[in-house]
Formats: sequence, structure tokens, C-alpha cells
Amino acid sequence: MRAAASKDTFEYAVLRVVPRVERGEALNAGVLVYCRQRDYLGSRVHLDVDRLRALDPTADAEAIARALQAAADICAAEPGAGAAGREALGSRFRWLTAPRSTVIQPGPVHTGLTEDPEGDLGELGPVDEALERSRQRHVRSRTCT
Repeated sequence: MRAAASKDTFEYAVLRVVPRVERGEALNAGVLVYCRQRDYLGSRVHLDVDRLRALDPTADAEAIARALQAAADICAAEPGAGAAGREALGSRFRWLTAPRSTVIQPGPVHTGLTEDPEGDLGELGPVDEALERSRQRHVRSRTCT
């Protein structure tokens, strides 16, 4: 009989682009995954410029893409990420998921169980496809996680 693989708690949040706050429209543009037990913090970001332009033709796509990349750099502790990039993994995740910007907004933090947080990061991205899969699961099961 094979031993069951150990599962650990992980947290994730979606990064949303809200080009015009007064309209409340958002575009999912990234995901952050944190697993304390596995000492893992990962991210995936992608700005769909065509969808951004559909929401706001005047949005500064280059500045928004730089802000998303900065979040990914902090997550990866890149040398240019500044003081936030030198914090412990959990502190970086909390910093990245704290509300602070009117254009780039983290969604609520969700939890789950994982054997492979990097694999789960892949499952959660591309972000829009992952959210659609999640919606379909919730509609079928009528439960929330």
C-alpha cells in the first residue's frame, strides 16, 4: 500500500487591474501563491492589453505592466525589488495582498491544500482560464472553498 502524499495549506490571491475605479470593472492579470510549510512564494502575471483597452482605451498599459512585473519581482526577491523583496516569504505575500493601489488591486486571499504549490500556480494561471474552471466547479458542486 502506498503512503498518501502530505498536503500542506497554501494561500493564493488574484491580482486585478482596475483601470477606472469609478466604473468598478476589473481585469484579472496575475496570481500569487504562498505555502509556508513548503517555503514557497510564486507568481504569474500577464496583462491582456486588448482587454485592458476594451475597458479603458486611455489606460497606460506600459505603466500597468511595469507595476505587475514589480509585484512578480518582489515575489521572486529580485535584486531590484527593493526592501519588500528582502522580506521573509510570508511578509512579502502579505505586503503584496494588502490593498494599496487604485489600479492594481489584490483580490481576497483564498486557501487550499497542496502537494505541489508550483504546480498549483500553473493550475491557477493563465488567470482567466483558472477562474473560469473554478466558477464551473462551484456551479456544478454548489459549494464554495
